[in-house]
Amino acid sequence: MSLPAACANRRVVLLADGPAALDALLALIAGAQERLDLCTFVFADDSVGRRVGDALLASATRGVRVRVLLDAIGSQRTPRGLRRRLVAGGIALRWFMPMLHNPVRGRSNLRNHRKLAIADGRRLWSGGRNIAAEYFTGGPAAPAWDDLSFVVDGALATDACSVFGQDWRLAGGRVEAGQPLLSGPEETGNGSTQPVCTDSIPVQLIPSGPDRADDTVYAFLLTAVYQAQVRIALATPYFVPDDALLQALAIACRRGIRVTLLMPRWSNHRLADWARERALRELAAAGAVIRLSPRMAHAKLVIVDEAVALCGSVNLDGRSLFLNYELTTAFYGSAEIRGFAQWFERQSGQARSYVLRPPSWPRDIVEGVVRSVAFQL
Repeated sequence: MSLPAACANRRVVLLADGPAALDALLALIAGAQERLDLCTFVFADDSVGRRVGDALLASATRGVRVRVLLDAIGSQRTPRGLRRRLVAGGIALRWFMPMLHNPVRGRSNLRNHRKLAIADGRRLWSGGRNIAAEYFTGGPAAPAWDDLSFVVDGALATDACSVFGQDWRLAGGRVEAGQPLLSGPEETGNGSTQPVCTDSIPVQLIPSGPDRADDTVYAFLLTAVYQAQVRIALATPYFVPDDALLQALAIACRRGIRVTLLMPRWSNHRLADWARERALRELAAAGAVIRLSPRMAHAKLVIVDEAVALCGSVNLDGRSLFLNYELTTAFYGSAEIRGFAQWFERQSGQARSYVLRPPSWPRDIVEGVVRSVAFQL
């Protein structure tokens, strides 16, 4: 696999609370001095979208170069007025894979599902949240979705700059003269240079998608499952794995690994809920513990032993694992793994156990049909 190497970073902050995650994003935007890049699948015209939009405009007014990359399908409901306001305020905005585009750049069903914001090539905000109220604050009729974000200060942001730059060019954007894509090394007192990476929190960026030669995050995940010694904890809103990943998890159960899967009882995509049932029954029959949250749980998290925690935009389904442009971050530090594990245990404690029941033959047929088109969900 061709991946950025794990690097040391000076600070990592895990953000499970929606308002805190929004505050961290707004602080990153406000703190940018020269360059600010934002990529999101959904950019809604609601209370959160307007706050983020206002913050982006304020940065552009201060002279910060601001670039925003939106997925053309995920953000198709972003109103023209909001987009025009951003562009009129000096923000460079690009669409990723519009329905009508040069086919040389890729098929229209290849979506950019990455979520990230980078300030000055030194601070990265990422995770599973899109720019919409349901991911942060909720509304009068529904609470905010359970999700995870994080901020990393350090060299990981430089790797994220490279990923964003590739996506920006694919969407037709250009890197302006005099504006380097990556943050440069810091100068020392004697005029020599040293890498920005000077601290000790080990983190690795794992981009995946059609822009990679291999199915990077899938191969990483499959290897981690087979190497697990004690436990595997997984959180995902949608669970439609391919046969190889499902078999790897079932084998882990049978060799004594404690496998726990956390999902929403009902997600925001009912077809995905139907498509998951066969895999859930097979995993439960192998001995896995499956917990169903009463709320919409949108977090994407995998913890393997005390070795690694994976968090980012990847759902455990075929579209995320094999089709979408995705971004996952691997955390190797004990404090970060422990923090993710504590979140997982809290969420699992509020969820109910999945009850294994054989399906009726009509339901079994419907599940099979839905699963056959699960890549397009």
